[in-house]
Amino acid sequence: MGVTVRASLGTEKYYTEVIAGENKIITDEPIDKGGGNKGFNPFEILATSLASCTAATLRMYIDRKGWEIPMINVEVDLENYPQTKTAQFCRIIDFGATEVSEDIKDKLFKIADACPIHKILTNDIDILTKLK
Repeated sequence: MGVTVRASLGTEKYYTEVIAGENKIITDEPIDKGGGNKGFNPFEILATSLASCTAATLRMYIDRKGWEIPMINVEVDLENYPQTKTAQFCRIIDFGATEVSEDIKDKLFKIADACPIHKILTNDIDILTKLK
């Protein structure tokens, strides 16, 4: 599956409109980085991709199994270590007030790792850049 997004940044530091199909989001940098803090920063967007994909993947599986788990909460913390060229995602998943058996938790743990964004982030990644 391929996607195309377009990010447009004018003269207002670092207010960026990002468009994918008919949907639009705003990204920005925090005030301490010179931005206006009017939207998610790029690191937050990256963590959001993992969190939202994990939640959606779990919902699809839970619904297919017919389990009564009405709430899925996914928290992702991203730490970037530029000096060592490494990053670490910490993903915490809970199901609100619903008691989930250990057997089902084990299955859901495996399904979380099957999320397409998780797979992309844990595979080799190539970035090809072209200037027009």
